[in-house]
Amino acid sequence: MMRLDDNDDDVSLFDAEEDTGRGGKSKKTKIKHPVASFFHLFFRVSAILVYLLCELLSSSFIACMVTIILFLSADFWTVKNITGRLMVGLRWWNQVDKDGKSHWVFESRKENSKQLVSDSETRVFWLGLVVCPVIWVFFVFSTLFSFKIKWLAVVIMGVVLQGANLYGYVRCKVGSRTNFKDLATNYFGRQILKQAMTKQEES
Repeated sequence: MMRLDDNDDDVSLFDAEEDTGRGGKSKKTKIKHPVASFFHLFFRVSAILVYLLCELLSSSFIACMVTIILFLSADFWTVKNITGRLMVGLRWWNQVDKDGKSHWVFESRKENSKQLVSDSETRVFWLGLVVCPVIWVFFVFSTLFSFKIKWLAVVIMGVVLQGANLYGYVRCKVGSRTNFKDLATNYFGRQILKQAMTKQEES
């Protein structure tokens, strides 16, 4: 039985916020973790490129499939454990308690240390996190419509692994207690209210 960890308090992602003193004066637009930013995109983009160019790179379906799976697995581990923590101050994981129950935990930096997050890195992180799963969803439909059934397991794995990270980080961003249905309802409610007010002003 899985349940969400309902801890409302922001928790530190480090045993000590070691960068607090030296990071406050740096520009928020600066890439503070270039290596992490590079590998945040490298593995997922490489998996997509190998999938698109597999027929040119190798005649072996097995070799291409294994290469793509390795890139996807490396991307999942890197994004989940490293780049999310460094680039946007978010982290999520699953843990099992003494009773054998599974708990999903979603963490974010403390409010007083969010200044360590770079705006440029945030844009890079979320752009890569959102766009690549959408591309894999497109690959699923293209595989079905082109009857390339042998690739179906590979593209589904791409959707699952990258979609899991997207889901986990969105939960970190909006809070573990937030209901996605409520978010959608509130969003559409605001849009309807905005349109109604616009019509009243025009009339």
